Amino acid sequence: MSEYEPEIAAEDADAPAAKEKKPTDWWGEIKGIFWLVLAVLAFHSLVAKPFYIPSESMMPGLITGDRLVVTKYPYGWSYVSPSFHLLPFIGGRLFGRMPERGDIVIVVPEGARSDYIKRVIGLPGDTIAVRDGAVILNGEPLRREQRAPAMFPIDANLPCEGAGWPPGLIIAGRDGERYCRMPVFREYLPEGRYYDTIDLGTSELDNYGPVTVPEGRVFLMGDNRDQSADSRAPLPLGLGGPVPVESIGGRAEFITFSLDGTSQWYNPISWLTAMRGGRAGTGLNPAEIE
Repeated sequence: MSEYEPEIAAEDADAPAAKEKKPTDWWGEIKGIFWLVLAVLAFHSLVAKPFYIPSESMMPGLITGDRLVVTKYPYGWSYVSPSFHLLPFIGGRLFGRMPERGDIVIVVPEGARSDYIKRVIGLPGDTIAVRDGAVILNGEPLRREQRAPAMFPIDANLPCEGAGWPPGLIIAGRDGERYCRMPVFREYLPEGRYYDTIDLGTSELDNYGPVTVPEGRVFLMGDNRDQSADSRAPLPLGLGGPVPVESIGGRAEFITFSLDGTSQWYNPISWLTAMRGGRAGTGLNPAEIE
């Protein structure tokens, strides 16, 4: 036996016991999750939130399946600013500012808990009428010009047939695929802002008003003029006329991505195959005449 072995054995005997593993601090974990959730809710309520397009009412610019970012601060904050719409109507806005004509906004209709998305057409004091599908603002028809039809590939989120869809919109493209062909009219506001709208023909919403927008309210319309439950339609089907500015929850800014309706939550590969190309990053502010 080596003369060093007894010394090594003695050192091992005197070594401190291994540190015991501390138990999980469950209360600390819960507090961490609480503050994380609170931070996310605060961001959604005060800064920006994602939004999903559930219908065809804002075509051609927005189609079912688009995901976009809505900023919450451009018009100040009101009772609809929180992520969950649980508060009753409360008048006034903190740091409030009136939207501009042409802005795309989200709005909570009276008595509802979910957001609609529409475009601002009339401001307080404006007189709005619709005649044969053409908007008349303060006695003057908005300038409209017909553009090339919009061609949308048919998919699960855009079937272009069935309930709510007029017949005759589906055509075969040169590539052999089926497309939804929709007539487009560009509409110009007095300020020089413009955007594209869809006019599918005669509908119940083609004639409306005139009405004068009261103080503290705005008049909203969908870009797909014949398939939009907006300020022209009575409650509970639409917005029931000009809406209080307090009911506006934010301004739509840009598309983040778009899904064709074939994705399945349990299949991550389908999340990629369902992506529509060419829509991510599309800005949603109206163009302006230079």
